[in-house]
Amino acid sequence: MPATVRDAQTVSPNERTILVVDDDFALRESICAALAEEGFHVAEAGNGREALDYLRQQRRPCVVLLDLMMPIMNGWEFRAEQRRDPSIASIPVVVLSAFSRATDDELRDVHTFLRKPVNLTTLLDAIRPYCR
Repeated sequence: MPATVRDAQTVSPNERTILVVDDDFALRESICAALAEEGFHVAEAGNGREALDYLRQQRRPCVVLLDLMMPIMNGWEFRAEQRRDPSIASIPVVVLSAFSRATDDELRDVHTFLRKPVNLTTLLDAIRPYCR
């Protein structure tokens, strides 16, 4: 499924748009709905390839919420591609994953790592520094 935007209202780059990247449809929908209720504009992608396509074609989100374990292109592969592309490399990434074996070296360039399940307050605290 291609990346979609829940709210079609145009927003300036880096304002309150969050890209949620997770292959678990139900979880992604729950996170998107909760963030939308908090006033964020939400885009979603089911894997890293869809996320890269979105980032290269749409306005920049203020932050990417990224799962690590996904088909087609996982979170590690997404980050490698994102870092290689100067037009999107600086977009902050908050990893939201049940994967618990990430090393410090693997996480050196993610802004925050949150372990699933995460409560809404913790999630909001993690993304607020990046979204006005």
